[in-house]
Amino acid sequence: MVALQVYFLLIPSLMSIMGAAQYVMQDAALLSYIDQRFLSLEKRVEKCSRDLLEYMDEFREFSKAVLSRLARLSTDKAELKGEVENLLMRVEHAQRDIDYFGSVMDSNACVEVHEDLLKQQLLEEAEEKKRLKLMLNASCDHMLAGIRSLKVVKKTGGKHGSWMKDPGKKHAKIYLLSGSVNNVVLEFANIMAFMENNQTLKARRVPLPVPWEGTGHVIYQGFLFYHRHGSLNEIVKFHLQRRGVADQMLLPGAGRIPAYELSPQTKIDLALDEQGLWALHAEPETGGNIVLTKINPVAMAVEHSWDTPCSSRDAEAAFMACNTLHVVYNSPSGGSSRIQCVYDVLGALNARTNPGLHFPKRQGGHSSVHYNPKEKQLFAWGDGSQIIYKLHTEQKV
Repeated sequence: MVALQVYFLLIPSLMSIMGAAQYVMQDAALLSYIDQRFLSLEKRVEKCSRDLLEYMDEFREFSKAVLSRLARLSTDKAELKGEVENLLMRVEHAQRDIDYFGSVMDSNACVEVHEDLLKQQLLEEAEEKKRLKLMLNASCDHMLAGIRSLKVVKKTGGKHGSWMKDPGKKHAKIYLLSGSVNNVVLEFANIMAFMENNQTLKARRVPLPVPWEGTGHVIYQGFLFYHRHGSLNEIVKFHLQRRGVADQMLLPGAGRIPAYELSPQTKIDLALDEQGLWALHAEPETGGNIVLTKINPVAMAVEHSWDTPCSSRDAEAAFMACNTLHVVYNSPSGGSSRIQCVYDVLGALNARTNPGLHFPKRQGGHSSVHYNPKEKQLFAWGDGSQIIYKLHTEQKV
């Protein structure tokens, strides 16, 4: 009985000792795992250190090689420079010898060569002039001698705009394009309908898919030609009846500066005369002088260009008439407009400055001036007024 009591007393003690031993074994396993992880990390850190040292050694060797190569290139450059200078000196000596032998040769041979070159140049200039005359169908035999009178037809719209007829059509329709940026063309049946007080209500509105820029647009043979707003030098050909874009082209060199200093809203000014479609613009490379370009309206391609001596400084507008550019000048404050530079592309008049052609009885500036070759009149826009100028012409001499 006593033995049985002792047995029951020892059982809890034994169980406590076995539980403690189990916890000790678990802690030992955890410590072993942590030790293994640290050993692995130490090995990886050691490998990174070795790799870094190897990379540093490799970079040092590469730097030495590059510096050595650069030093050799510097030496080669000095040697090459010496050779080039020696060659230049030899060329100068040879040139002096050639000049000496040329001076002692018979001058008649040089004169003959010079005369041959001059004849060839004159022949080429004559051929070019003949080609231009054929291209322009040069039947113009008159020149502008004066601006006789003006008629203020209407006052509508703002400071900038243009209005015109289509010289390529038989109808008497009037077209109004108000503003320097817009996308709606107003079409009137005739000049009387345009002059009525409620004229905008009777107009046919023609919306454009893309707006125009400036006031340098023209209407010719049922098409509106205009500089596309937002583009540098794109010219759009728009069919007014079908209301669709028929073609486009880029005008080389145009669009960087205004065509006229006093009308900065216009970068490309399109014009019509007896020979068809022209484009006027200025370029920095010409010192701001006006560049004149003949355009084929069917193919929408450049046919020929001329750098004119007519400056865009203090210019407000220009127009073409019978192969001749007429540039209109004014003062920045808006005085009396005058034609101060005339340039005939065929050279009959060459370039004339200050020809004494003044616009009559009017103070103020022009936003646009367009020549109508069919009616021999100017359609101008001045400070919101639509004006017609009648012209006086004389026979070319």
